[in-house]
Amino acid sequence: MLFMINSNKMFFLFILFFSTLISISSNSWLGCWIGLEINLLSFIPLMTNPNNLLNSEASLKYFITQSIASINFLFSILLNLLLLKNFIVDNLMAILINSSLLMKMGSAPFYFWFPNIMEGLSWFNSFILMTWQKISPMILLSYYMNFKFLFMMMIFNVFIGTISGFNQMSLRKLLAFSSINNIGWMLAALMISENLWLMYFLLYSMIIFIMCLLFYMINIFLMNQLYNFNINFSIKFSILINLFSLGGLPPFLGFFPKWMIINYLLYNNLFIISFTFIISSLIMLFIYIRIIYSSFMFYSIKLKWSKILMKNNFMIFINISSFISLLGMIISTLFFL
Repeated sequence: MLFMINSNKMFFLFILFFSTLISISSNSWLGCWIGLEINLLSFIPLMTNPNNLLNSEASLKYFITQSIASINFLFSILLNLLLLKNFIVDNLMAILINSSLLMKMGSAPFYFWFPNIMEGLSWFNSFILMTWQKISPMILLSYYMNFKFLFMMMIFNVFIGTISGFNQMSLRKLLAFSSINNIGWMLAALMISENLWLMYFLLYSMIIFIMCLLFYMINIFLMNQLYNFNINFSIKFSILINLFSLGGLPPFLGFFPKWMIINYLLYNNLFIISFTFIISSLIMLFIYIRIIYSSFMFYSIKLKWSKILMKNNFMIFINISSFISLLGMIISTLFFL
């Protein structure tokens, strides 16, 4: 298998999958809350590792923060049932429910737990936390949105995710802040269309999967590990392509959902938000290019911790997945024609 998973963790993965289906298919807020709780309790055993204190600490932090978010969510839906309906109450309830769901997915300004927990996880758990754990809160967010509040949260996400990405030595923290930045784009896509959000989320998940798989296979967690030894050139090139696609550089595949979001924002005269999104993408691209440029330029011997021996079929899979991003050139040609 691509990531090493034993049979016990496979059982909790199935529960994790079905808990998300329970949340997004429920007819009541209470059923959504139950699905979120099952999701939390199924992800905790995946995080824990008796041989690694960082994993245990991360699972405890995750449990505490998610419990607080779940209490806020339950309190909000109970208030929504008890209070009389009027314009002020509806807006207040929407803000409370949206805030609890934003906290669950690690969005700004409730993001402080997210990079710290990412730092103590394996690459497989990091991939789940950055992708699958965002599905339920995002879908529930689309049921009851306060647009003015979410516009402000979008700007917070892209701004904080970009600025915090500077001077990060940990690859997991860098991807965590990149995920916060992409939450802003996902919120924009969700307010435009659920189909656009689904396309953005699938492309983002594919890129993050390849990145986490590459870093797992070469066994690195810090940026200076990219600089200090000679990785295979094809691996470096795959990292380069996926970082460009993650940053939204044309003509790579990750550019197209961002392009559609920017087009919609400009069409609706939301110039400040679109300008913020474009500047944040340029800064994130600068951070990614600085990392990969140094990795290509530095030259030194391999170190003992390098786990560079890998099967050919893994490299074929990664290279094919990376070069799928280059299909953006074909799509861009069709669009401009």
